[in-house]
Amino acid sequence: MNFTTERLSIMACTIENTTDVTSQYEMGPHIKMHLKELELDPTTLGWGVWLVKLKDTNEIIGDIGFKGKPDHLGKVEIGYGISPSAQRKGYATEAVDGLIHHAFSTRKVDKVVAECLQDNVASIKVLEKVGMTRIGSDYEMLYWEIIKP
Repeated sequence: MNFTTERLSIMACTIENTTDVTSQYEMGPHIKMHLKELELDPTTLGWGVWLVKLKDTNEIIGDIGFKGKPDHLGKVEIGYGISPSAQRKGYATEAVDGLIHHAFSTRKVDKVVAECLQDNVASIKVLEKVGMTRIGSDYEMLYWEIIKP
């Protein structure tokens, strides 16, 4: 399961496509947890972590994904991270925008939500650029959403 954007190839993490990844990308605990969940429930494929690769070099520059399947209201939460060497090049914006469009195309999602720290200027810019609306905050976090058009 994968899709592409102008500069990126984005593929859903599976045990098969992550076996050789550790040599070029540090898989965080969220990826390992997703792979365990996938073993227990194969229907979570596509609703967890996706790897972000540059089309021209096939280099993995980050990961993006959902924090589980859509709920009964069609809402899903998105999260993302791009390697420091690939930041400030628009890749996060391109990947987030692509994953939001992918989610809406499944017909299972009507709303995508996100959260970020109040001082995370880079994430704030990404979420604004992809058309998300700030819907709230607390002492530490900002909360965002975009509703299917």
